[in-house]
Amino acid sequence: MTRPTAKLSLAIAAAITTVTIAGIGLSLSVTLISLRLAQLGYSARAIGFHTAGSGLLALATAPYVPWLARKIGVRRLLIAALPLGAACLAAFDLTHGYWPWLAVRSIYGIALTIMFILGEFWISAVVWPHRRGLVMGIYATAIAAGFAAGPFLLAAVGPGGAAPFLVAALLSLAAMLPIGLAGTDAPVLQKTEPLPFLGILRDAPAATTAALLYGAIEATAFGLFPVFALRQGWGAGAAAVASAVFALGNALLQIPTGLAADRFGRARLLILIGGLGALGALILPLAAQTAYVAYVILLFVWSGIVGGLYAVGLTSLASRYSGAPLARANAAYILLYSAGALIGPPLFGFSLDLAPAGLFIALALALAGFFALALKRDANP
Repeated sequence: MTRPTAKLSLAIAAAITTVTIAGIGLSLSVTLISLRLAQLGYSARAIGFHTAGSGLLALATAPYVPWLARKIGVRRLLIAALPLGAACLAAFDLTHGYWPWLAVRSIYGIALTIMFILGEFWISAVVWPHRRGLVMGIYATAIAAGFAAGPFLLAAVGPGGAAPFLVAALLSLAAMLPIGLAGTDAPVLQKTEPLPFLGILRDAPAATTAALLYGAIEATAFGLFPVFALRQGWGAGAAAVASAVFALGNALLQIPTGLAADRFGRARLLILIGGLGALGALILPLAAQTAYVAYVILLFVWSGIVGGLYAVGLTSLASRYSGAPLARANAAYILLYSAGALIGPPLFGFSLDLAPAGLFIALALALAGFFALALKRDANP
């Protein structure tokens, strides 16, 4: 029997809130630590390795989250992850330097991985099939708003001191409330035959590659776009605002993207995103040479386009799987997203060290490669 719409909506809202809070903490910590490392004199490549290295534990944790959720329960595991994330955010202010921050970021990555995998599984498992694209668009908007809120919070309180970390920690604790209110409406995982990782890649090559590519782009945007802005001479405040604009543009276009996925199909949309994203990446450094305002405006539009990679890819997986296989597909999706976040910043950081425009040329090449894959796999996104 279908659960009442109000209870179902509350369950979806609880999961969306959790992942939104995770986005605030992630974007704030990545942006702030990148700025502080840059001010300490570290190169873009070193900052990129720092951003990537913190994802190693998250990468290793992702495959085990569905198993742990089946043992403990989806709701209980989420409630445990939130205070762990809050403790890590508070610990950032108590530690200083390249290696201590790397250790804290690694533990924080575990908490975030649990939040993302179970939050997305929760939404995918209970959403109405005919509204899947719309709800995923709402989810992507909410999480992008969380990513935008982190740098805006940073710009508001300033990059110095404990305030931004402590505010984000309090928000993480507050997110326990909607999860608690959802009560028994969290999905339950049943033991089923394992779904091979390679089988997921084979079933949905473009969708899974979208997660890998978006992880690389997003980690690069929050970790290295502030460094690019500093090298343009714009200052730390302007660099933080540019990161927030990236997340804000992502947020505002996700609901239209979700509706388009429901109406026109995911395969065509992924092709369009790849092509326009590659073109926009080539234009961004030209805009930066013109004026800060031109760069920010184009960054807003570009982020809204490439942000569709994640939501459309996730919608594709949710239409293919259900139950425990869906949880494992979500874990694989986060694993690929984390792998992209791991390898993207060092690679793109190297291109930024070669030349400022090199960062965006490398991004354009990556998006052009995805465009070719999506075009080839049009019938099987």
